[in-house]
Amino acid sequence: MWEKLRSGDWLDAERLRVYPLMLLLLSAGCIAAVLMTAQGRFDANGHPLGTDFSQVWVAGLETLRGHPETPFDLQRHIAAQRAEFGADSDVYGWHYPPYFLAPAAALAHLPYLQALAVWQMATLALYLLAVLALMRGSTAPPWRVALLALAFPATLVNLGHGQNGFLTAALLGFGFLALPQRPALAGVSFALLAYKPQFALALPVALIVGGYWRALASAAAALLVTTLASLLVFGPESWIAFAQNLDVTRDLVVERGAAGFPKIQSVFAAARLLGADIGTAYAAQALVTTTTLAALVWLWRSGADYRAKAAGAIVATFLTTPYCLDYDMTALAPALALLVSCGLERGFGPYMKSALAAAFVIPLAARPIAAAAALPLGAVTMAALFTIILSNSRDACFRHAGAAPSL
Repeated sequence: MWEKLRSGDWLDAERLRVYPLMLLLLSAGCIAAVLMTAQGRFDANGHPLGTDFSQVWVAGLETLRGHPETPFDLQRHIAAQRAEFGADSDVYGWHYPPYFLAPAAALAHLPYLQALAVWQMATLALYLLAVLALMRGSTAPPWRVALLALAFPATLVNLGHGQNGFLTAALLGFGFLALPQRPALAGVSFALLAYKPQFALALPVALIVGGYWRALASAAAALLVTTLASLLVFGPESWIAFAQNLDVTRDLVVERGAAGFPKIQSVFAAARLLGADIGTAYAAQALVTTTTLAALVWLWRSGADYRAKAAGAIVATFLTTPYCLDYDMTALAPALALLVSCGLERGFGPYMKSALAAAFVIPLAARPIAAAAALPLGAVTMAALFTIILSNSRDACFRHAGAAPSL
């Protein structure tokens, strides 16, 4: 069995043909069932379609009404959500920096269901374009790449929540696609990820070690421009409210796991799920974060293929934050595409195929298994994938100066 896992021979052409198709059909069936049983804005269980998106749309309404600071006040934001979706509806907290008020306000010009459809389809298109671009020039036909990207279970999870995983994946994918030859454009792409500040550790380390100073300068400039624009449009009150809300976010969302620790896929949440207290969980996260960043420095200083380095940086982004959810795992797609592109060209190293298969399926299984058996397989799988990227980077097939297709 171990030899088959090591070689990846168990993942033969027939399984690669059948399993993704089965997952895609499962996703399509789930989406169809939800839509066919929905009543207006609500699914059959009374939850808003797109669940999490409901509060993004409400935050946009609050902003359009001239109160961009309101989403950061939990009680006022909950009251606004219940005013739109009913006194018994699900409610969600707003934890994004003011940058994300811009797309929220733009979408709030539309009725809820139209806004949800536009958001999902537009960001899904960007996600597919990024994955297809990363696989350009490989032996995999584009239709199969698109099928795999749609069959990736994180796609279904993100669609179900109406979340921003597609946008995160697209920005990471386009950023690393542009980095070798258009670093300034890559910097802008990375800077636009500022709505996810918890993802801010690994990328700067990779860019510094890789010597991508133009990308860093471009990212800093783009971040300055977007910050000044948000101050101009939404006022300093929105930033003051965001800063004041950080303690609530840390305590309620991260430390106490308001979303549920089975849904959160970080090392911190894994420790909490296993019964650790907050201090122990932070210690575990700090150890993994430090180790991961040190390993990332080694990887980016090595002679590994650029695609392996970029994939390692993306996976490290998840391992170095205490707060990432299962829908965020959509952003693993560009890492998987980079590793598959490299493997198809130069061969897959030991355990790489098995690790890719595990990372592909884990968004479907991570939350239910964690809820049923308190097993944090999401964090474990990502750690295993990162370890195997490091291990394979020593092999000849990963140590040539290969690069992802450029923009």
